[in-house]
This record gives sequence, structure tokens and C-alpha cells, in this order.
Amino acid sequence: MYLGRITLDEIARRGLDATPQNEQFVREDLRRIHGDAAYAKMALSVILEHVRHSPTLIDGLYSWAEYRFLQAHLGSPLYVIAICAERQRRYARLSERANRPLTAREAEERDIAEIENIQKGGPIAMADFTLTNDGDPEQLYALLDAIADRITLGVSDAGAIA
Repeated sequence: MYLGRITLDEIARRGLDATPQNEQFVREDLRRIHGDAAYAKMALSVILEHVRHSPTLIDGLYSWAEYRFLQAHLGSPLYVIAICAERQRRYARLSERANRPLTAREAEERDIAEIENIQKGGPIAMADFTLTNDGDPEQLYALLDAIADRITLGVSDAGAIA
């Protein structure tokens, strides 16, 4: 489940262009309207349905409030995987992506807004696993598969991985 889809769907619903400024506005507006755990609240029923059947990957858990909300409402373990890359490498990747590319300045502005406005550092600091994403996608997928295997082999109940 990709939590960022909520932002993209809301941008489309509002008839806005998918720009970095509109994405930030919508992210922050949804949290103003629904509270700091807005994304976890909005996605909870879907997450719970998935977790009932199997371990579930949640992509895009960014705020401390979302982390705490999911911990309190899942009824199963929540494992957080922080995926990090050197800032310049990440900014270069963001500038080269086909969908919604960002300049280095836009990426830095987004980072600052997410750290200051949604407490993005909390889930990273509390991560159960931390991966460095400085290689190719296949290397990252192999690392993620190994972590998923460790989690599912060690857990009898279905859980969520963010």
C-alpha cells in the first residue's frame, strides 16, 4: 500500500497540477483537516484488510503521528524499514525520474518541509531495519526480500512493514 497515492488522488480530485508545491500543500492540508496521523487514518481500513490475510508493506509512512497511530490500531506487529541514500545521490535520482521529477532545490525544500512539518525523522530514528540504497534496484529488492523473510519467519501473526 502506497500512502503517497492519497496525495496524488487528492491533487487530482481538487483539479490541481501535480507540482511539488501542490503536493506539499495537499500533504499539509490533509494533515490540517484530519490531524497529524491523517494518512494512517485514511488508509487504516485498507491496511487492516490486507493485514488480515498476509504481511503487508506500507510505502510512505513519514510522520511520527502516523507511526504511533498504526502502532496503536494495527493489532499486529509494525516493523519499520528506513531506506536511506546519500543526499546528493537521492537528489540526482529525483531529478532523473520520469514521473514528477524534482530539482535539487525542490527536493531539499521538500525534505525540510517534511522534517519540520510532519516530523519525518521519528519513524526513521525508530526503524527496526535501516538500508542504504546506494546501489541498483535489484540490490535494494534483494535486501528488502531478506528483511521480509526474517520478519515473516520470526512472526506467527501477519504484520505490517512500513
